[in-house]
Amino acid sequence: MYASVTSFGVDGIGGFPVNVEINIASGLPAFDIVGLPDAAVREAKERVRAAIKNCGHSFPPSRLTVNLAPADRRKQGSLYDLPILIGILAAFSAGKSKSERIINVPKKDMAFIGEVSLKGDILPVNGALPMALAAMRNGTKKLFVPAENAEEASFAEGVEIYPVKTAAELISHLRGEKMLEQSSAGSIQNRRNYSPDFADVKGQENVKRMLEIAAAGGHNVLIVGPPGAGKSMMARRLPSILPDMSREEMMQSTEIFSVAGLTSHSDPIVSERPFRSPHHTISAIGLAGGGTVPKPGEISLAHNGVLFLDELPEFRSNVLEVLRQPLEDGEVNLSRITGTITYPSRFMLVCAMNPCKCGWYGHPSHRCTCTPTEIRQYHHRISGPLLDRIDLILYVPALEFNELKNTAPAESSGEIKKRVNKAREIQRERFGDSTMNNASIPTGDLKKYCGLSEESEELMHDAFDSLGLTARSYDRILCVARTIADLAGEEELLPEHIAEAIQYRTYDFRE
Repeated sequence: MYASVTSFGVDGIGGFPVNVEINIASGLPAFDIVGLPDAAVREAKERVRAAIKNCGHSFPPSRLTVNLAPADRRKQGSLYDLPILIGILAAFSAGKSKSERIINVPKKDMAFIGEVSLKGDILPVNGALPMALAAMRNGTKKLFVPAENAEEASFAEGVEIYPVKTAAELISHLRGEKMLEQSSAGSIQNRRNYSPDFADVKGQENVKRMLEIAAAGGHNVLIVGPPGAGKSMMARRLPSILPDMSREEMMQSTEIFSVAGLTSHSDPIVSERPFRSPHHTISAIGLAGGGTVPKPGEISLAHNGVLFLDELPEFRSNVLEVLRQPLEDGEVNLSRITGTITYPSRFMLVCAMNPCKCGWYGHPSHRCTCTPTEIRQYHHRISGPLLDRIDLILYVPALEFNELKNTAPAESSGEIKKRVNKAREIQRERFGDSTMNNASIPTGDLKKYCGLSEESEELMHDAFDSLGLTARSYDRILCVARTIADLAGEEELLPEHIAEAIQYRTYDFRE
C-alpha cells in the first residue's frame, strides 16, 4: 500500500516542496524514515505512532517506510509530523472500501505542515510564511497548518489556509464529516507608533540633523561622545522617522523572523522596521547567522531596519569584520558542508562609541585618565575598511545645563518623518525602485546622479587631500550630499551640500 502527501521545508528563508511518500509492506513491524532527515525528523515516528493511537485508530503492524523527497536535500525540524501521520493513514486506507477507510486520500493540491504531540495536538512550527509562499508558487490550493501559524501563513495570497488544532479534527475533515473553516486572508497595517519620540530629546540639534539625513538616504552612522550625551537614546529613536514599510518589505522581514522563530499568534507579521541591538559579547555566528541548525543572525534580523551596535570598540574584531561583505552586497552568504545559505541583510548600521576607554576624552571636566597611546589603541580597534563603509560620523558633546533645563518642546518624530518621506519619494522617482536609496547608488551611476560643479569639485579635492580620504570615502560623501540636496528639494549638488557632507567625515581616528 502506497500514498503520497505534499509538504514543505525551509532552506535559508525560502520554502521548498517536499513529497512525503509512505509505503506499507508485509514483513516484521518496522518504521523507517529516509531522505536525509535530522534527529527531530527521525523522532517523528514515536510522536506519530502515539498520536494515531490516541486518536482512536490502530497503527499498522507492518513494515512502514517514509521517504522525504527530494532525498538529497536535508530535512530539519518537527514540521513533517503531520504529513507523515496523514500519509500513513492514507496509505492504510488506499484500495479499501469507503466503509473501511480511515480517511479519504488527500488530493494533490493539498499540503500539510505541523508538529504532532503524543496526544494528537498540532503544535506550531517555524517558517510558516516562507512555506506558505512556496505553496503558492507550487500551485497548492489548500494548506493545512497549526492553528497558531494560520494567521501568519494567511498573508500568502492565492492559497487557502486551514488552521488545525488536533489530528482528530483534521481526520474528521478529510473524512468529510466536520469541515474545518478556512482562515481569512491577513491584512497588513502600518503601526504609526512614534514612541520613543525625538520630541523627548533636549538639545543635540546637530545629531538630530545627521540622523534625519541618515534616515532620508539610508546611510550608515557612527556617533562618538562621552557617557550621558544621549547617543543610545537618539539611536533608538531613529526607527520613528524611517519611512513606513511597504508590503514587500514586511513580507521579507516576516519570512526572516518566522524562520528564526520570532513570530507568534499575537504578532504574526513584522509591520514596523526592525531595530536590533546585540550586546558586544555576541559571536560572529550570532551576528552573521549559521550554526548547527542554520538560523538568521542579527544582521539579517535587521533587514529593512536598523542594526545598532553600542560600545562599538568593545565588539571583537573578527565579529566586526563580518559586517563588511553584507554592508556592500546587502546579503550574507554562509557556506557549510551541507550547502550554501543566503540570508538578506540590507540594513542601516548605526554605531555608538566613547572617545576613549574611560569615556571622558575631550570633556570640559578634564576627567579623562587615558594616555595618548591608550586613546590611539582604543580607536584602532575599529578597522579602516569598516569605517570606510560608514557614511556619517559625528562627535556629540555633553549637554550644557541650560539645554537640560530648557522646557520648550522639541520637534517631534512625526514632523521629521514628513521631510524624510518627501526625500524618499524623490529617490523613488529618480531610481524607479522603491527599495533603492541614495546610500546604495552604484559607483558607476555616481556621475549621473551626483555630478559636481567646478566649485564643488574644488571643495572635494581639498577635502580629499586634507582628510586623507579613500575612493570609497569619496563616493560616500557624494551619496550623502545627494541626500542633503534631496532634503532641500534641490536637483543640483551645491557647494553647501558638499560642505555639510564633508563635515560628517572630519572626526580624526588617528589621534
